[in-house]
Amino acid sequence: MNKPFNLEGKVALITGGGGVLGSVMAQNLAQNGVIVGVLGRTIEKLNAVVEKIKNEGGQAFAIQSDVLNQKDLEKVKHFILEKYNRLDILINAAGGNMPGAIITPEQDFFNVNPADLQKVMDLNIMGTIMPSKVFSEIFAKQKNGIIINISSPTAERPLTRVVGYSAAKAAIDNFTRWMAVEMATKYGEGIRVNAISPGFFIGEQNRALLLTPTGNLTPRGESIIANTPMGRFGTPDDIIGTLVWLCTDASKFVTGVVVHIDGGFGAKSI
Repeated sequence: MNKPFNLEGKVALITGGGGVLGSVMAQNLAQNGVIVGVLGRTIEKLNAVVEKIKNEGGQAFAIQSDVLNQKDLEKVKHFILEKYNRLDILINAAGGNMPGAIITPEQDFFNVNPADLQKVMDLNIMGTIMPSKVFSEIFAKQKNGIIINISSPTAERPLTRVVGYSAAKAAIDNFTRWMAVEMATKYGEGIRVNAISPGFFIGEQNRALLLTPTGNLTPRGESIIANTPMGRFGTPDDIIGTLVWLCTDASKFVTGVVVHIDGGFGAKSI
C-alpha cells in the first residue's frame, strides 16, 4: 500500500533547533517517526527539546555547533554518518534579526549599524548556504535528500524599517531556486530543495515589536493584523502540515518553490 506521507525511520537535522519554530518542527517530525538532530549554539535549549521529544517516545539528539563554521559542520556531518550512515532531511531554521539592523521610527537608513547588518545577513543567508553546502554532499552521494529553507514574507514584500532581514530572506528565496536546479540536474530527482515562508508568528525576537507588555497589539502589530486576511498571527503548529508534505513523497515532484504560510498576508493589497 502506498503511503506518500510516511517518514518512519528517516534522519533529519534542524539548524536553529532550539528556537520556537525549529523546536516545534523537531517535535512533530519525531512524532512522525523521524530521528531528529537539533543543532544550535545554546546547548541548554537543545537539550530541553531533545528531552521533550524523548519523553513523548521519539528519538532525538542535540549537537552544539555554529552554522557559519564549516569545520564545525563537517564534524557534525561525520558524526551523523558514523552513527546513522545517512541523512534524509536538512531544515535550515537558523536565523534572526538584530536591533542595529532595524530602523526605529526616529531613525533613517543612515543610522543602520553596519556590523549588525552584516551579522544579520551572515546568519540568515550564509547560515543557510553553509549547512546546505556541507550536508548536501551526503545527499549527492545518496542521490536522495530533502532541504527545506526558511524564508519570510519580507523576501517579496520588504517591511519598512527592516533592512538586513528582508534582504537576507530575499536571498534565501533566490538560493532555494538555484540550489533546487543545481541538485536535480546534477544528482537526480531524488534531491529536492524548497522553502517555507511563515507569516507573522510571535517569537522571542519580535514579541516587543508586535505586543505590549500587557499583551495588546502595538501599532506595528495592528498594522500587520489589518493586512492579514485571516486576522491573526500564525502559530508554530500552522507550519506542520506543509513541513510533512515537503519532507515526504507526497511532494516528490515539487522542488524550487517557496510555500507561504501567512494567513493571506502576501495576497493582500489595497
